[in-house]
Amino acid sequence: MTGTFTISLDFELLWGIFDKVGTQYKPEYFANTRRVIPEMLDLFGKMGISVTWATVGMLFAENEEEWKHYSPEFLPSYRDKKLSAYEWAKSHGLRPEVHFAPELIQQIIQTPHQELGSHSYAHYYTLMRGQSPEQFRQDLQASQRISKEKFGISLKSLVFPRNHINELYLGICLEEGFEYVRGNPKNWFWQETQHESFSKKLFRSADCFFPIGSKSSYNEEEILRFDGEPVILPASRILRPLAKNNPAFNSVRLNRILNEMDLAAKNGEVYHLWWHPHNFGNDPKQSMLELNKLVIHFLKLKEKYGMVSRSMQEMGEKVKKPATFA
Repeated sequence: MTGTFTISLDFELLWGIFDKVGTQYKPEYFANTRRVIPEMLDLFGKMGISVTWATVGMLFAENEEEWKHYSPEFLPSYRDKKLSAYEWAKSHGLRPEVHFAPELIQQIIQTPHQELGSHSYAHYYTLMRGQSPEQFRQDLQASQRISKEKFGISLKSLVFPRNHINELYLGICLEEGFEYVRGNPKNWFWQETQHESFSKKLFRSADCFFPIGSKSSYNEEEILRFDGEPVILPASRILRPLAKNNPAFNSVRLNRILNEMDLAAKNGEVYHLWWHPHNFGNDPKQSMLELNKLVIHFLKLKEKYGMVSRSMQEMGEKVKKPATFA
């Protein structure tokens, strides 16, 4: 069995961090992000790298009028209102440069080997108190509607924002057309991400440099498939942002990923890497140099071991079999 290299990206711009940074973001950070995304697409397209772009549905809109038109009638009623993208927009207004990106979505669609996926419509948190299954359903419906009506695409792959995977909502995902969902790594410090702690963050950070948790790659047989639910494709590793002025830190972190890719290729396993495009915003030039190293390394593994590149949809279609029951 040949190994598989899967990349999924959480494309969100300010919608992904509005509840953390408020209005205190640096405009150049997202300006850099918008400039570097076409560079990523050019690299992926030329080198035959399949990537799933899990995109916040609000980014599909051209302007505030269109944003309102596609927003659900039944909005998330979080107890903590600062978690709501709608409440944030009401208080602070919308800025096209950080809230809308239809031209970038069109570039994703036009680039070979790229899959347009979903990161929910409003960066929806399925494990936060106050929201409901019906609100989540309407959020997914909004993502599908704006994608189909504007770009003619039915979305198949979903990444839960903040990795908040509500297992009770998986049936809703499938009912709304999402056949493939990214799961979390198997280690305990990636579970129940809505309940963060210092120890979880410490272990997650340390594991980027040293093998603390279990092996990050996995056999296709380990991919979960249950009746009435999407195929769950576990993540292996997040490509963390570059550390400024710390080449030793960055080198160790990158080599950890390259070594894990080696292991997956040799053993015929799946290696699922993910990050946020805006993670390249602080240092786009060096970030792209690093991404080039990753792609070149994959091409070497492809030549030596036959490793293949697959999007989430491609990976899910390959492993989909008659459902099993727990």
